[in-house]
Amino acid sequence: MVLLGVLACMLVTAAVTDLRERIISNRLNLAIALTAPLYWWASGIGLWPDVGIQLLLGIIIFALFAGLFALGMMGGGDVKMLAALALWFPWQALLSLLFIMALIGGVVTVVTVIHHRVSRKIGQPEVPYGVAISLAALWLVGERYINHFA
Repeated sequence: MVLLGVLACMLVTAAVTDLRERIISNRLNLAIALTAPLYWWASGIGLWPDVGIQLLLGIIIFALFAGLFALGMMGGGDVKMLAALALWFPWQALLSLLFIMALIGGVVTVVTVIHHRVSRKIGQPEVPYGVAISLAALWLVGERYINHFA
């Protein structure tokens, strides 16, 4: 439970910095990724095949979203954060995270575009998608806390 609290703090930090500066620190993404093995150990996740599956999920998510980065549709920090988060959640929860992220991301995008136009900024708006990723992951972390007591 403590490690999920640590993850929640890192997610809040990511959301705030992405909102303010439009960047998610590589150090923060590395901390999210490197804390995952501690969570595996604390949760009693077996090395084979469970840890192997988590690593594979991280690789798959990184490859998919790196493709979106290459197309200019996503920031590099967002891609790295998603890959790091894939190490934390089983595939079913990861699918939920992606779905929730897409819904929240739509709202964040609309708000960003409206703000960009109202403030009459020049150029394309930079969507702080790390906010959507963080909120979706926080949703899942909160669900684990709540369901832990059910």
